[in-house]
Amino acid sequence: MNYHVDENGYYGEFGGAFVPDELRENIDQLTERYVGILESPKFKKEFADLLKFYAGRPSPLYFAPRLSARYGARIYLKREELNHTGSHKINNAIGQILLAKEMGCTHIIAETGAGQHGVATATVCAMLGLRCTVYMGAVDVERQALNVARMKMLGATVEAVTSGGATLKDAVDEALAYWVSHPEAYYLLGSAVGPHPFPDIVARLQAVISAEIREQLAELEGRETPDYVIACIGGGSNAVGAFYHFLEDEAVRLVQVEAAGRGTEGTEHAASLTCGTLGVLHGSRSMILFDENGEVREPYSISAGLDYPGIGPLHAYLAQTGRSTVLTATDRQALEAALELAQLEGIIPAIESAHALAALPQLSFRPEEVVVVNVSGRGDKDMPMYVRELDL
Repeated sequence: MNYHVDENGYYGEFGGAFVPDELRENIDQLTERYVGILESPKFKKEFADLLKFYAGRPSPLYFAPRLSARYGARIYLKREELNHTGSHKINNAIGQILLAKEMGCTHIIAETGAGQHGVATATVCAMLGLRCTVYMGAVDVERQALNVARMKMLGATVEAVTSGGATLKDAVDEALAYWVSHPEAYYLLGSAVGPHPFPDIVARLQAVISAEIREQLAELEGRETPDYVIACIGGGSNAVGAFYHFLEDEAVRLVQVEAAGRGTEGTEHAASLTCGTLGVLHGSRSMILFDENGEVREPYSISAGLDYPGIGPLHAYLAQTGRSTVLTATDRQALEAALELAQLEGIIPAIESAHALAALPQLSFRPEEVVVVNVSGRGDKDMPMYVRELDL
């Protein structure tokens, strides 16, 4: 099967570009130009140089001996939390800002939930001298105060969004509304969601993760492919990057872990693949959480970065076709997984990444199997929450 976007911007029935007329010219121009720019020798060199000398790539692929002993497999951690700014988000921020500059844009707008995408965007804008505005739900501004301070120190304007549930969905709404009235700006989407071509742009830029995994496994294990790749999904950018170079290799089991919050039997969760239905959100057709009136409902997760009522169209397609396995992790399971990693391997993950780690006790492995877990972010930003929830 082909797991890449078609000429109309779809993965099977998922995707598309449902945008207002005011943005149609922007989307059409971006669609027409992005592949040529991303594939140009100039872009490739600039992108590779910044990833290496600024972001600090390649990120290590670390064999986790104590975690491996506990779960009976050869478990590796892709250490995206060691990138500059503390997550995988820097990969996409560098790439899209280079793309925006090539298209003549000098004002970058972005949305953020956990704050990592906002920090990465503000960081690259500061380095390249561009104006930066970041939209963030007021709830997330409060629970991710450290990242808000980082963005402001980097010179970004942070707009706190109070509408709706004041979380990630609402930040995206406000960022899109601003873009409609200011089409001269460049909207730097942080996840693999939104209208085509954004999901494909993000996938191409984050694909550096799986490219490195292949190279690193060849050195460490004498084989380029693992048996499992596990990643958390909210919108899905870290997962699409970890999966990208394994999509056509059916021998590699792809595991997506979404936020079950306080349990999928109620409504306090963000498990759109498990509990959602087909619909359109933020310019793309995918699996969405709706309420009984057919309105997009407020999701819930202890994790600001997974607190989103939809999923990227590629991830919906992977689930629908059976190419991926979809698991869920509750708040409590994620917290326990974070504590386990900290005490077994000396690594404190972001609460988003802890959801991926929470898949390990839900799966059965053979001792010879190679498992890669994408540790997409570091836990500094979540320490106040860990202190409160784990009674530290």
